Amino acid sequence: MQGNKTLKELADYLGGVVRGNENYLINGLAPLDSAYPDKITFLANPKYAAKVAETKAGAVLMAAGGESYGRNVIEVANPYLGFAKLLTLFYVRQQPAVGLMSGAIIGKNISCGEQVSVHNGATIGDNVTMGNRCVIHSGAVLYDGVAIGDDVTIHSNAVIRERCRIGNRCVIQPGAVIGSDGFGYAPDGSSYYRIPQIGIVILEDDVEIGANTCIDRAALEVTLIKRGTKLDNLVQIAHNCQIGEDCMIVSQVGISGSSKLGNHVTLAGQVGVVGHIKIGDNVIVGAKSGVPNSLEANAYYSGYPVAPHKEWLKSTVILPKLPEMRKNIGSLLKRVEELEAKLAAK
Repeated sequence: MQGNKTLKELADYLGGVVRGNENYLINGLAPLDSAYPDKITFLANPKYAAKVAETKAGAVLMAAGGESYGRNVIEVANPYLGFAKLLTLFYVRQQPAVGLMSGAIIGKNISCGEQVSVHNGATIGDNVTMGNRCVIHSGAVLYDGVAIGDDVTIHSNAVIRERCRIGNRCVIQPGAVIGSDGFGYAPDGSSYYRIPQIGIVILEDDVEIGANTCIDRAALEVTLIKRGTKLDNLVQIAHNCQIGEDCMIVSQVGISGSSKLGNHVTLAGQVGVVGHIKIGDNVIVGAKSGVPNSLEANAYYSGYPVAPHKEWLKSTVILPKLPEMRKNIGSLLKRVEELEAKLAAK
């Protein structure tokens, strides 16, 4: 952890403004409820504003104009982003490079940049290219012909299959598999013939892949994850998919083959997407939704199958009332039949 910083130094780092003692010293972060005077805390959700009066923190990171209750404050446009940046400042440190450790398995004709760390137990295949400051942890496997950019971290037991390409500043969490075979089989009578998957996966710059997530290689060309997209744990991306820039794909999402997502798409947990469809830019799909058709851009969808979010909310209000409605409709039908019978008898 880095040493003490004044509130003025922290405000300059964040592009914020101090209200209170600019020279007050801070040496870390803590939650509102458990912070001590040497720590800074943050208020990202206004519903917890009353806790600012009770916190023991030496300072509070908050949006402009918030009630300080006499506390030192750093005002920033986005307190949650500021919190993340201060966590990085105080606690995240680059470990010294260890080079190619003797316990690593290193193939032939590899190309390494500067300050690379390949830890004991990692396996690097033939003709692999690694950029500067890459870190390959124990148990990670890079197949033949893999290329990774600068500042890439590949955690333990992650696998990067043959010829796949990883951009700069990507992070691959433990157990992730990049470039597994796509699920492709041709019917052959009562059995199935396996279709060779000869394409690759490309991750562009600043992509992060969660633990035990699988991204299948394309049958012929490329499965593509574009710049800045983040995939949570336990996500499945099938072969030939294209995921746009700055997307957020949450845990247990499954996207079937050849689907295309635009930029800044958010799929909440357990969303299922069928194959060969398009989802437009800036779409949000709520948790546990099923997506059977293409979705227009700049909209919020939910449900199974998906509908515009507000329509889905109206539907969910009606669902608990369906038994009573069914009973009432049955009663009304009976009365109508009785009235029709009386009219027919006249």
